[in-house]
Amino acid sequence: MEIEFWWLLALPLFFALGWVAARIDIRQVVRESRALPRSYLNGLNFLLNEQQDKAVDSFMEAVKIDPQTVELHFVLGSLFRRRGETDRAIRMHQNLVSREDLSDAQRLAALAALGQDYLRAGLLDRAEDVFVKLRGTSHNDDATRYLLEIYQQEKEWAKAIEIAQSLPDHESVHWRKEVSNFHCELATVALAESRNQDARHAIEQALSINPRCVRASLLFGQLLAAEGQDEAAIEAWKRVENQDPVYLSLVAEDLMKAFGRLGRIGQGQILLRSWLNRHASLDLLDEVFRWELERNGAKAAYDLVREELRRNPTLLGLEKLLEAASLTATAEQRGDVDLVRQLIHGHTRRVARYHCDACGFKARQFQWRCPACGGWETYPPRRGEEFDLVP
Repeated sequence: MEIEFWWLLALPLFFALGWVAARIDIRQVVRESRALPRSYLNGLNFLLNEQQDKAVDSFMEAVKIDPQTVELHFVLGSLFRRRGETDRAIRMHQNLVSREDLSDAQRLAALAALGQDYLRAGLLDRAEDVFVKLRGTSHNDDATRYLLEIYQQEKEWAKAIEIAQSLPDHESVHWRKEVSNFHCELATVALAESRNQDARHAIEQALSINPRCVRASLLFGQLLAAEGQDEAAIEAWKRVENQDPVYLSLVAEDLMKAFGRLGRIGQGQILLRSWLNRHASLDLLDEVFRWELERNGAKAAYDLVREELRRNPTLLGLEKLLEAASLTATAEQRGDVDLVRQLIHGHTRRVARYHCDACGFKARQFQWRCPACGGWETYPPRRGEEFDLVP
């Protein structure tokens, strides 16, 4: 390949131009670094080393030296919020918003930061006002998500549904699960206030969005039972097995009451035992045990629990077996059985709690929404010990 002669002349010229550009850039960087207060550079160093207290002190000193530095105010406000000093963060960002020398982009960023401060401080009304103002701006997506969180905390379910429909991912599986639960919350309130028609509409909306919504089927059964339609209620609760059998224990009590009103307790017991055989559940075992004890006596209840313990050995199951054994034991044997129950009770308390699949938060009561991470249906009615039994 031949090289044109003019290329030989041009190459040194290109190198010379590159050298000049680099020198100009270096001088510019040096000039800017000299213009910055040394306390600002110290603050950055402390921040990189995760020494937030020292970083805050350095940045405060830099602000005193150069109060017009907008970036420093943003950094300080963010640090104050992360440290839980929301009052100082709010003052910092309020001062930024009120400044007249900010660009439109900077003012919106300051307003967004102020909204986060209010939210962190629990001032939900003020946070809502800020994020509503940010709708339709470059901060729209973040503002919408914060508004959704606010409406869930305030239990403003109608507003939560409306705002969720404007999210970019509003057709995702995660979205369908959340919004169906918003409708279920509306249905729960309507049922408590005997507004059956409103409850029915909300339940239908939940099932149309998420046909596998267990909670909607549970509420629909309760609605039908309240209207005196026990047969239809039982059919509604039976659908839970196909939606997610983990939740069968939640319908067991209402199901047996409906069978009782129909005078078919025995049929209900057969159904519960068939569920237990197909889907091991400690909570479901409790319900089956209670009815077996009431209908067929302590010996039948003991045999039931012993059979289940052989299939699914757990400490909680063993405790239930000891409870049944205590009922069938003689007066002399009962003392020994109760002593063993007390010994293992300390261990079973640790494995008897429910926990969130998403964040691991543990509690003794079932919740549709995790109190820690806010996830919907991440908190199944399954005891901690049962997770080792699930394939």
